[in-house]
Amino acid sequence: MSSSVILITGAGGFTGRHACRKLAEKGYRVAAVVRTRASLEAMPPISGVDYYVCDMNKPGQVQEVVQRVTPRYVLHLAGKNSVSESWANPVLYAESNIMATVHLLSALRRYKEVMILIAGSRLKFDLSLPVEPTHPYGLSKSIQEIVALAWGKLFQQRIILAEPSNLVGPGPSTGICSLLARHIAALERGEAKQSFRLSSAQATRDFLDVRDAVDAYELLLHQGVPGEVYPVCSGVERSLGEVCKSFISLARVECPFDEGTRGKHADELSAASIVQPEALMKLGWSPSIAWETSVGDILQYFRREDTNPI
Repeated sequence: MSSSVILITGAGGFTGRHACRKLAEKGYRVAAVVRTRASLEAMPPISGVDYYVCDMNKPGQVQEVVQRVTPRYVLHLAGKNSVSESWANPVLYAESNIMATVHLLSALRRYKEVMILIAGSRLKFDLSLPVEPTHPYGLSKSIQEIVALAWGKLFQQRIILAEPSNLVGPGPSTGICSLLARHIAALERGEAKQSFRLSSAQATRDFLDVRDAVDAYELLLHQGVPGEVYPVCSGVERSLGEVCKSFISLARVECPFDEGTRGKHADELSAASIVQPEALMKLGWSPSIAWETSVGDILQYFRREDTNPI
C-alpha cells in the first residue's frame, strides 16, 4: 500500500475535479473514480491522475477498484446532491448516497490503516430531534452519516465525516453562484434577455471556496480524528440578494434580478444556523480565498467556459 495513493470517488463532479488537480499537484498519486465511460471521456488529462470507471452502486466494481488501487487515503465525494431531484427519485438517492457508501466501506474493511473521509451535508436533519426530514436528499445524507460512523466503530475503520457548506468556485456546478455567473456571461454575449429570478433575496447561506474545502479535506485525512464530524465552512452567512449584487458589480452589462416566491421543494438551506469551523481552525486551517476572489473566478470561468475546463 503506497503512502501517497489517494482514491477519490465522484472525480467527475465539481469538487472532485478540483480535488484531483490540487492533490496531484501536491504529489499524491490520484486514483480518480468516475461513473461512466462518457464521464471519463469528458475528464481533462492531469499528470499524476489515473482514471477508473466504476458504478459505486455495484459492489463488485467497487471491490475491484479498491483491490487494484490499494489506497492509503480515500476521499468519498460520489453521490447525488439535488434536493428537487430527490423528490422525483428518492430510491436513487438512497442507493447513491447510502448504499454506495456501504459498498465502499465494505470494500475497504481489510485495509485498516486507510484514512477515509466522507463528504456529508449540512442539509441533513438534526439527529437529536424526532425524525422529521425536510426532503429525501437530507434523509439520505443523514442515514449516510449514521451508517459511516457506526461502520467505523463496528469494523474498526478510520472514518471521518466532513460537512461542507455551499461550495463555490470556478468549474461546472449547478449552485446558485454558478447559475448566476452563467446567466451574466450569457447576457454579456447577448444570448439572454430575461432577469435572473431568486426564490428569496433574504435567504442566507454560508459559502466556501471549493479550493479551500479541498485543503480542509486533505488536512483532515492527515490530522482528523476518526469518528468525528467536522463542519467545513466559512462561518459567514450571506443573503442571496447580497450574492447577486456581488456578481452584478462585476458584470459588463445591466443585469436585473427578480425575487419570486419559494417553491414547495426549494433547494436551499432553511433557517440555517451560523456554524464556525472551530475544530478545523484548531488544526491550523482557515479559509484563504476571499469571497470577492471566488466571485471573480466563477464569472471568468463562465466567460471562457468552452476553452478552459477545470
